[in-house]
Amino acid sequence: MATTTDAAGATTRPTPFLLVLYRSALGKKYLMAVSGIVGLGYILAHMLGNLKLYQSPEAFNAYAEFLRRLLYPILPESGALNLLRAVLVLALVVHVVAAAQLTALNRRARPERYRSRRDYVVADFAARTMRWTGVIVLLFLAYHLADLTWGWVNPAPEGATVYDKVVASFSRTPIAALYLVANAALGAHLFHGVWSLFQSMGWSSPRFDPVRRTLATAFTAVVIGGNLSFPIAVQLGIVA
Repeated sequence: MATTTDAAGATTRPTPFLLVLYRSALGKKYLMAVSGIVGLGYILAHMLGNLKLYQSPEAFNAYAEFLRRLLYPILPESGALNLLRAVLVLALVVHVVAAAQLTALNRRARPERYRSRRDYVVADFAARTMRWTGVIVLLFLAYHLADLTWGWVNPAPEGATVYDKVVASFSRTPIAALYLVANAALGAHLFHGVWSLFQSMGWSSPRFDPVRRTLATAFTAVVIGGNLSFPIAVQLGIVA
């Protein structure tokens, strides 16, 4: 624990180490990195599971039913799935809050704007891109849940299968375009997130930069390539 002093110089109750770490920029970077890893794992698993769209309607619906009955009867139906959702929501909240607080810390530590064009391009522009793409992804996530999870805005009739809901949604050209634009924003966010993840965790070194860039590029290409293929396949009639 770290001790603190009051205005008179007297020693006060020691501050827990974890709280001291959380208040620091380093602690917030750790939180962003760990919560980001949770998000990256979910995004990859989600895309891989959705590839069953190309196998058959039965396979895709069976996959959805598998998720709903995961760990049943140890847990109630959808119990494990809701638990996973809760973990994801917690990770999302932690990621957003840590990002906002870290941005505020950086602004207080560096009140002047970047003066050289090189500094602006490398640092400030990347940070702004992350904020905007993050907002776009959050808004898209809300719509995605309302569309395919809760069914509030999905055009499929009541009682439709999960496969039918996906096809019904992506059959609407404006909605397919929305998914394409949102995933492009997600791709920009993922690339910068994977790249900066190693630096946030203290695993970066100039000699490893080519590996970091390759990993960020490959992960983004695989995930976003898969996600973009789903609305395109429905629009082209490959999945129907």
